[in-house]
Amino acid sequence: MSTTEQRVADQGLVGPRSVTWQLHADPAMWLAGITSLFLQALHPLAAAGVVQNSNFREDPLGRLERTARFVGLSTYGPTQDVHKAAERVRALHRTLRGKDPETGRVFRVDEPELLLWVHCAEVSTFLTVVHRAGLRLSKPQADRYLREQRASAALVGLHPEDVPGSTEEMSRYFRRARPELKHGENSAVVYRFLHRPPLQGPLRHGLPVYEPAVAHLAYSLLPSWAIRLYGEPAYPPVVASAMLRAARTGALLIPASIRWRSPTGYLPRAIRRLGPDARPSARLLPEC
Repeated sequence: MSTTEQRVADQGLVGPRSVTWQLHADPAMWLAGITSLFLQALHPLAAAGVVQNSNFREDPLGRLERTARFVGLSTYGPTQDVHKAAERVRALHRTLRGKDPETGRVFRVDEPELLLWVHCAEVSTFLTVVHRAGLRLSKPQADRYLREQRASAALVGLHPEDVPGSTEEMSRYFRRARPELKHGENSAVVYRFLHRPPLQGPLRHGLPVYEPAVAHLAYSLLPSWAIRLYGEPAYPPVVASAMLRAARTGALLIPASIRWRSPTGYLPRAIRRLGPDARPSARLLPEC
């Protein structure tokens, strides 16, 4: 087989007939990504790791963009490219340390328990927000999504068998994790930053719209227990759901060929690599 044929045959980690392939193309993923950052920050060590190691104040959109890039590549990129990127991420994480704000203990940001929290906070948020936005998923499809996401957990150094692979397992994980979560000084920094990032230039003029329509909506999409931990007011659930669905409907009016180019363009490249049958569609959600 030629190199070109190998690339054409390479469907990546999950392939076009996966739940992941369809779900990660949904426009509600934009809001889900921000919601996941709010949730991750409730873990004191996760929040400390971000605040102490990230340059988000100088590069306010960088964290979200990097997360979107890695999710896009790991979903739609060729397998070799995915593993190369994952090695770079693991190598970076091996060099990073944080200090526990309560005990002063120095910790590695790639400790398995911390990696597991970040993974679970991320993928559970993607699943619940996109489903709440209107992508109809059966419980078996939701379970399959979490099983598929064990492959992305392995990319950052987790053992797949240690990662929740069903909605029941994910619920049990959060019940175990919740006693460790709290709203503290570092999560307050993240909360304020996500609501009002220090944008410069023309982008700053969009803040009056961004804060209520995007940031506070994303915060309001957190689980009710997470909102209680933050202790900050949120839109009522019925209002948040209506705003989310309206935002998704509006985004769906943008031609997919344009929408999928942003922010990384991995999906259009996957369609060129694999052919038109790789175009995401809710109709292609696998029967489970």
